[in-house]
Formats: sequence, structure tokens, C-alpha cells
Amino acid sequence: MTSPAVADVRFASPDDGWAIRLDDVAVRYRVPQGRVTSLKEYVLGRAAGARRPVEVAALRGVTLEVARGQAIGVIGPNGSGKSTLLRLIARVLTPTSGRVRTIGRVAPILDVVGALHPDLTGRENIFLNGTLLGLQLREIVERLGAIVEFAEIGDFIDLPMRTYSSGMTARLGFAIASDTEADILVVDEALGVGDERFQRKCAARIDALLAGQTTFVLVSHDMHSVTRLCSRAIWLDAGVVRADGPAADVTRLYVEGR
Repeated sequence: MTSPAVADVRFASPDDGWAIRLDDVAVRYRVPQGRVTSLKEYVLGRAAGARRPVEVAALRGVTLEVARGQAIGVIGPNGSGKSTLLRLIARVLTPTSGRVRTIGRVAPILDVVGALHPDLTGRENIFLNGTLLGLQLREIVERLGAIVEFAEIGDFIDLPMRTYSSGMTARLGFAIASDTEADILVVDEALGVGDERFQRKCAARIDALLAGQTTFVLVSHDMHSVTRLCSRAIWLDAGVVRADGPAADVTRLYVEGR
């Protein structure tokens, strides 16, 4: 019998010294078999007992603790459970079993482009996304100038997002999500936005957040980014932790073993 799932419990006091804790966490998805192209096919298939969903395990018994102010990278092949882990921490997803706990405000940068509405202006998107990230109106107003300056989009700030280039959209998305003074920053492959100069600018902002004791969790296929920004790395493989330790050691094992 599996234990009940408990997620997103927030504590008022961080006295224990940790920011993120997962206890024996599992996530399972029910995936339908085959493709149904008509209502008749669906009814006949259901009556015959066909196409019953298959259960797929994205994470299996993951136990993990991340200290306050620690920078941790999560690596592994596609389908290993990396993004599922980040969505648990970001409170976008609840576990099938086990327990997930975080302390403080969590700012997820899971999709810097998809979070922006194309029919709203850049300015309107700043207010919308800032609110979704937990900022008060006063806080958004105070940050507005800095966000626009960091994104480097100039007068486009008052034009609809559909008129932006992909680079401008990505820059604005990162500028909004990274300017929240979060206790935990969760990033899923978002450091590759913009050109090389802007990527260095993003890395410098991450460094500043880490200096301020923000807990940082990064999912990336770029081993250089993991070793550059993270002191610790976790190698996920088929939903289980295969290695956990210093970033340089774990990334080397992953590169040699994949």
C-alpha cells in the first residue's frame, strides 16, 4: 500500500537549514494506448477492453534534501524525470506518493516564452506574470524599469508580444521571472535565451541571486552550465537518482556513462 501524497507544505521558519525536501517521492502517469480517430472506434475499443491506459513511472522513490542557498543541477537523458522533479518543487505538480516540502517563495522559470501572452503588450505581460509569481502590484511597479532595462527591448515594451522577435520574447520572459527575489529559483533549460552576450548577462544575474542565498535548482543538458553555476549535481536515470555529489564529479560520470 502506497503512502498518501503530500505536496507543497510551506513552513514559516527555516530553522532546519534546508529549503527543499523530498521524501520517497513517486510520480506515475496514465498514458492511453494507441490512437482513437472516431467515436465509434473509441466505443468499440472500450467495450472490448482495448486501449486501457498504461501506467508510466516518471519518478520512483526519490529522496532528496537541498540546503538553503545551495545551487544544484539536475542532469540526465530525455525522459529521465528531470522536468517532473522541477514541477514538483515549483508546485505545478503533486506527487503520486511521498512528500514534497519547500520553504519560502518559489519562482519557476519553466518556459520563459510560453508564459507570455501574444496579444498583451510587454508591459501588460510584466504585470500579469509578476502577479502570477506572487508579487504585489507595488512590487511590480518598483521593478518595472529594471525589468525593461534588463530585457533590452526599448519602445517595444508597449507593443503586443506578437510583434516581438523570438529573442526579444525570451529576454523579457527571463527578465520577469528572475526579478522576484525568490527564496527558491527553479530553472528548466532557460539559460540559453538570447545571444551569447545576453546569456552571460543571465549567468551574472544567477550569480547575484546565489550570493543573496537564493536556493537554485537548474535542469540542463549543458554540462558547462551545470558545473559553472552549481556546486552539486544529481543524475536522474529512468526516474531514480543514479548519482548525487559535487557537480564536476557527477557530470563527468554522466558524460562517461551515457
